[in-house]
Amino acid sequence: MLRLQAALTERYTRATPEDLAGWIGAAKASLGDRLLILGHHYQREEVMRWADARGDSFGLSRIAAERHGAEFVVFLGVHFMAESADILTGDHQQVLLPDLNAGCSMADMADLEEVEEAWEVLGEVTDVDRIVPVTYMNSSAALKAFVGRRGGAVCTSSNARAVLTWALDPEGTGIRRGDKVLFFPDQHLGRNTGFELGWGDADMRVWNPRLALGGLQERDVKEATLLLWKGHCSVHQRFRPEHVAAFRAGHPDGIVVVHPECAHDVVEVADQVGSTDFIIRAVAQAPAGSVIAVGTEIHLVDRLDRETPDKTIVSLDPLVCPCSTMSRIDAPHLAWILESLVADEVPNRITVDAETSQWAKVALERMLAIT
Repeated sequence: MLRLQAALTERYTRATPEDLAGWIGAAKASLGDRLLILGHHYQREEVMRWADARGDSFGLSRIAAERHGAEFVVFLGVHFMAESADILTGDHQQVLLPDLNAGCSMADMADLEEVEEAWEVLGEVTDVDRIVPVTYMNSSAALKAFVGRRGGAVCTSSNARAVLTWALDPEGTGIRRGDKVLFFPDQHLGRNTGFELGWGDADMRVWNPRLALGGLQERDVKEATLLLWKGHCSVHQRFRPEHVAAFRAGHPDGIVVVHPECAHDVVEVADQVGSTDFIIRAVAQAPAGSVIAVGTEIHLVDRLDRETPDKTIVSLDPLVCPCSTMSRIDAPHLAWILESLVADEVPNRITVDAETSQWAKVALERMLAIT
C-alpha cells in the first residue's frame, strides 16, 4: 500500500539525540493531558521512553478509547494500529501516526480487493454462507469491516483459539457458525491454532491470491476446513528449527519461547508459544538465572533483557532483524509531530470512514463477545 510521508526538515534530521529529547519533552509538557502517546512493544527505545502506555496493538487502542480526555493520540506503531485506535476512540479524538510509511508488510499481503475477489471465486465452487471469515488484528480496517459484514470476527494471537472455536465448534459445544474458515492475512497463526485445536494438514489449505482458485483444486476447497491466506510476518518467518537446535546446544537448560506467527515447525520444537503479552509473562515467571531465547521482534527482546537483570534474554535468531516498518518511528518524527501539535497543526491524522468504522467495530465487538 502506497503511503507518502513528507521528508523532515534538517532541523530534525540533523538534530542531536539530546536536542530531540529536549524538544519532545518540552512539547509533551506543553500539550499536557491533551496528549496520549501509545507505544507498541516492538518500538525502538528512543521513542518508547516517551510512551504513556505500552502494549500490543489492540490493548493500546482500548486504552485510547478509555482516555476520553486525550484530544491527540499519537500511536508509536504502524498504520493498521492507528486505524483501530481511530475506530475505537471518540469523534473528538484525533489519532496520529508519526511516519505514514510505518505500515505492516503482513497486513499489506491481503487487501480488500484481493479478499473480495477470493470470496467471489469461492462462491463459485462452494457455499460461502458456510464460510466464516476471520481476520487477524494485523489487517486493515477495510478487512475488519469485510468480516464484520459477513458474520465473521477479528482475532488476536492470544484469542485465535477462542475465535476459531466459536466459528467451527471443534470442542463440541453444539453451536457451529460454518463449515470452513477463511483466515487472513497470516497463514502461520491460522495453522498453529488449527493444530492446537486438533486439525491436521489434511484439514488445511493455503490460499494464494495470485493464483487461479488460490492455487487449489475445487476438491481442495470443498474438503478443507481452514483456508489459510498466503501471508506471513517478515520478522517471525526468519526463525527456524535450526536456531532452536543451536540454542539448545549452547544452553541445554535454556528456555525457548516463540510467537505463534512463527512457522509450525518452529512452534513444534519451542518450549512455550504465545502472544507478545504471553512472552512478557513467560520471561517474568521464569526462574532467576534462566537463559531464554525469544522468537519475536528484537526491540522487545532487548527491552526484556534490560528490564530483567536476573535472567539472560537473547534473540532466537542471532542475526537479529528488526521490523523495518516499526523502526520507521524514530525520535525525529516524534519530535516533529509533537511540535506540530503545539503549533496547532495536525499532520498525519489517520481516519477511517464512517461505514468502514461501523462494520469494523462490529467485527471487533464480536471478538470481545467471544472472548
